[in-house]
Amino acid sequence: MKGGIVAITRPPTDALARCELTHLKRQPIDIAAARAQHRAYEACLAGLGAEVVSLPGEPDLPDAVFVEDTAVVLDEIAVLARPGAASRQPEVDTMGRVLARYRRLCRIEPPGTLDGGDVLRVGATLYVGQTSRTNDAGITQLADLVRPLGYEVRPVSVTGCLHLKSACTHVGDGLVLVNGNWIDVRAFREVELLDLPASEPAAANCFLVGATVVMAAGFPETADLLRSRVRRVVTVELSELRKAEAGGSCMSLIFEGSHTESADGG
Repeated sequence: MKGGIVAITRPPTDALARCELTHLKRQPIDIAAARAQHRAYEACLAGLGAEVVSLPGEPDLPDAVFVEDTAVVLDEIAVLARPGAASRQPEVDTMGRVLARYRRLCRIEPPGTLDGGDVLRVGATLYVGQTSRTNDAGITQLADLVRPLGYEVRPVSVTGCLHLKSACTHVGDGLVLVNGNWIDVRAFREVELLDLPASEPAAANCFLVGATVVMAAGFPETADLLRSRVRRVVTVELSELRKAEAGGSCMSLIFEGSHTESADGG
């Protein structure tokens, strides 16, 4: 067995210019700058103690840099997702071969769709966004897979953004940073909600590496708000990647990396 924090990443390629877009108008992306920002992102994760597992780029898959959407990794299993955008479904199999080193694999099957960016874990509760990428069949399948392991799935209506985690993220100790204008917050009954500054509605997508909150640069009010509540906040520049609807969490799969020799390809 091998422990420690693992962060799986995949670099952007020239294909990023053809990425899926839902809520943003297409803008030219400086691919060289996007690659540099991604390298700095990986360096940040490594600097915080994560073992960064950088997979080869996928020049035929424009959104493959957004690895979070391919799986939901829990302590006991990894659930291979079935992205709601058909162009993204080929990303899953290569991720499955990597995750099989660490977890027993399960899989969302048709007609279910599920994007990992729609799943927010807080303790034993999985909040799952009802979005254009994640349907009711996918949510039901996820609930059936995780219920025997002691997890509860709670659907959350999402109206103002691409994924649930575009509007809320767990920043530690049961505290959830949230934009309540984009999601229905009534599902969050047992957690404390920290409202985003109204001037920075897109700042919610932070993520934890150990006890450190990592967030995109350019949201100073949110950074100050978080620093008033959590021990450490670091920022990374993601300006070019955000043109592709990137958030901080979507470019990595982060989990405690206990290897298991009994994991299989499910």
